[in-house]
Amino acid sequence: MTKRPASFEPPQITHRQLGMFRAIMLHGNLSRAAEVSFSSQPTLSRELARLEQLLGFGLFDRVRGRLRPTVRAMELMQEVERSFVGLEHIAARAQELRMQSTTRLRLACLPALAHALVPRALVHLAKLQPQLAVSVHPLESPWLEQALSEQRFDAGLSEVAEAPVGTILRLLLKVNEVAVLPHGHRLCKKKVLNAQDFSDERFISLAAGDPYRHAIDQMFAQAQVRRQMLLETSSAVSVCAMVRQGLGVAIVNPLTALESAGADLVVRPLGLSIPFQVGLLLPQVAPAHPLQGALVEAIGLAAQDLAKVLKSSV
Repeated sequence: MTKRPASFEPPQITHRQLGMFRAIMLHGNLSRAAEVSFSSQPTLSRELARLEQLLGFGLFDRVRGRLRPTVRAMELMQEVERSFVGLEHIAARAQELRMQSTTRLRLACLPALAHALVPRALVHLAKLQPQLAVSVHPLESPWLEQALSEQRFDAGLSEVAEAPVGTILRLLLKVNEVAVLPHGHRLCKKKVLNAQDFSDERFISLAAGDPYRHAIDQMFAQAQVRRQMLLETSSAVSVCAMVRQGLGVAIVNPLTALESAGADLVVRPLGLSIPFQVGLLLPQVAPAHPLQGALVEAIGLAAQDLAKVLKSSV
């Protein structure tokens, strides 16, 4: 094999030289660059001259005693910055590990639970571990359950009745779906609503593939009740927002209803039960996060809080 000419071999640049070059570029003069580099001006000048020799081109023009970056220096700086941003990210993570002795907790949850249950759980967690960092990832089913099966999160909040492969399921909360009505609607006068009460009402539905949509439609079909099915959405939060604007009535999970209730949205229990449950999914294969127990405890406390509130308000 023919050896390439020496001129084609990359220069043997050191991290120290690049660090000094970056300091000069960021601060504009040798004096300040030497200070932040914990070096001296003569050393910086010597290393800069050595770097220019290795590169084979000048990096700065000397104008009236000041250093002015060349076009090549500006282009080189872009590459150097990419490298140093990565190093600074690593250094910041190392500092985080040193201060907290652990990595960030990763919690996956259904979007509806991110709106209702998770914020309450984080309040409890902040009391148990004030400095603990948490990433919350709202995911729809079945992607949430798949991610937990793949051990990609430290915990997950789902509505499944059976544990996905590679996970443990703990039941947190089991309640019933509720009706949500715009303020002043005729049905607000009733304490409990039955299927017949919704006859010919403008009804805002969950998306066709939603399991709760199926259960709700089945309830009305069995009661032979017809509704005006003009609006639908995949989000319970959006359903409540539409009800609040007087666009119709709906049936949603009680957690979202509780968070959305107010002067312009009324919540009523149903005479027939449409069960709604929340479970905690924990990875069974991956090593447990050192502070997973604190997160589990906080979620449990939040679920207890919600159960008490729902019992007294719905």
